[in-house]
Amino acid sequence: MFFNLSRALKENQSIEEIAQALDQLSAEDRVEQSRSLGAKDQKKLWNLCEGRVVTLEQIVPDDRVGQTVRHLGRNTLPAFKIFEKRFMRANAEQVDLWGYNESPTRKLVGPGYFICRQSDQPEIGSIVVDYEKLPPEAPEDWPAIKPNEAGVSRLVYAYMHDYLRKVSEHVTIGRAYRKGKESPNYFTLCRWDEE
Repeated sequence: MFFNLSRALKENQSIEEIAQALDQLSAEDRVEQSRSLGAKDQKKLWNLCEGRVVTLEQIVPDDRVGQTVRHLGRNTLPAFKIFEKRFMRANAEQVDLWGYNESPTRKLVGPGYFICRQSDQPEIGSIVVDYEKLPPEAPEDWPAIKPNEAGVSRLVYAYMHDYLRKVSEHVTIGRAYRKGKESPNYFTLCRWDEE
């Protein structure tokens, strides 16, 4: 099935139509479409998804507890647009998720560790990626945990919260907030499910 997400947004398709089309794509095509959007399209998608609820189980499905779940992303920054957020629920009793950012700049800016949890501001987004809270430990194959307020990391991750809204079963749209104020920076994420 051929589907172009940018065109769908330009044609003002409903979010329900967009979600259904994305759900029917292969994993590779879904990632390609979610990573194809520029800044204007991402902003439009963010607004279109107002009130759509994403859950922690959508980020890390129940059958993947204890595994690293990759979400392949694209942001609206001027450079280094392609990145990943990697998430984990260490055990079934855990009520939040642990995670970090993987990108070509990780060695320079740090891994940007975070806790992902239900949002206390659902009108912005139902899930928040909180860079002010760090996991208590990192899995063996993850980089060492470093504070987000030190070195170059401070410029990228300090005082940041990323809010997420649901696009489809695998795709979310996010917006960055720093010190409680919205930024002009958006990003798409697509959960990678091996087929």
